[in-house]
Amino acid sequence: MPKVISRSAVSTSADARPTASSAAALKVYSLLTGTQILVIDAALSSLPRRQTDGAIIVRSQNKDGVKARAFKLNAQSCDPILIERSRGGHERQYRFQCPRCALPVGYQPNPPPATAGPFLYIFKGALTQVQGQLPQDAFDDEEPVDLTSDNATISNTTQE
Repeated sequence: MPKVISRSAVSTSADARPTASSAAALKVYSLLTGTQILVIDAALSSLPRRQTDGAIIVRSQNKDGVKARAFKLNAQSCDPILIERSRGGHERQYRFQCPRCALPVGYQPNPPPATAGPFLYIFKGALTQVQGQLPQDAFDDEEPVDLTSDNATISNTTQE
């Protein structure tokens, strides 16, 4: 039997200088549950926010119908809902949810697919770039709850 000789070379790019293609790398965003929902060519923190609800605006088409931002949304479409805005008027939202746990992820004003309309809106605090880590803006609009006195009452009633 002939002797088998294998040769291999090890190459690393840890010391390499960043290139234009590495700066344009795709970003992956997940739910807190770990389900990867959105792959996009820009950081969500760099995108504009909607004034009405603080949702992140992803421009999917320009005015002339040309694709504006490269992204892939891994979410199921839901039945549309009608939202009444405080300034008057109504808004129809075609919502998207996680295919595994049915958590809402975002919405758009046009029927699915996600790239059909000019904009896709991602709910504030819905996605994180680090799996298992709470999104930074998840509880920005929430008011703090004081549990000092109520907590003792709740814990006493549940232990009986």
